[in-house]
Amino acid sequence: MLKNLQNLTPSPKMPVLFLGHGSPMNAIEDNSYRRQWQALGQEFGDGKKYPQPSLILCISAHWITRGWWLTGMDKPKTIHDFGGFPQALFDQQYPALGAPKVAQELSRLLVSPIPKGFLEVDLEQWGLDHGTWSVLKPMFPAANIPVVQLSMDYSRAPIEHFQLGQQLQQLRHQGVLIVGSGNIVHNLRTLDRNRHDKPYDWALEFDAITAKHVADKNYAALSEFLKLGSLATQAHPTHDHYLPLLYSAGALDSKDELRTFNDSIDMGSISMRSMIWN
Repeated sequence: MLKNLQNLTPSPKMPVLFLGHGSPMNAIEDNSYRRQWQALGQEFGDGKKYPQPSLILCISAHWITRGWWLTGMDKPKTIHDFGGFPQALFDQQYPALGAPKVAQELSRLLVSPIPKGFLEVDLEQWGLDHGTWSVLKPMFPAANIPVVQLSMDYSRAPIEHFQLGQQLQQLRHQGVLIVGSGNIVHNLRTLDRNRHDKPYDWALEFDAITAKHVADKNYAALSEFLKLGSLATQAHPTHDHYLPLLYSAGALDSKDELRTFNDSIDMGSISMRSMIWN
């Protein structure tokens, strides 16, 4: 149980986010995606729509591990895990602190579903990859909220990722903002920079099916996406960018209400659909 962690304090229920992060360039370009992230960040704080988080727990599509890990360093480094982009993107830093004590405590309380086992803590290898900092920097530019990343074990069945997400629910009552960062459709092989307003039909279909499950609060069905066969493999030749959605969905309860934004498909095959529940 994650009630009353020693290094967290009770709070009003925090929202849960799933953010379609898309290209790393969204972190620095003045476009509609980045402006929406900026506007969302302005809704957090004293007297605003949502409380100020005391901690951000981010599940990024870009940290794939064997077993599940948490970042446990004091000062996680900013990772530029991409290539071929302008120097201005590599110059970006997000100097948020980590939360080592929280990470250690969570590692003893969170349990990987099958076979059951506790999580590991990474003290030096990882940090904050672009799935995390590219969305958090526009939202919280002061970098004054500690951030912990939770990795994903790609070898495990989708339902296990959802089940681990369910264990995160109670953190929402302890000041933790849970952020899944990926994309509901993510096929770089078919990406076409000239198709900003012309999504592929299969991308629209997969995005719509997923959106309907979310709107119907049929969250467990999200973990069954592989049953869609060729449609699923078109939308995700590898499904690392879909898995963060399962953690966000797992952390929801029946009372949460949905707000969707950035609900477009970029370059034909990258769904930027983003959601906040509270």
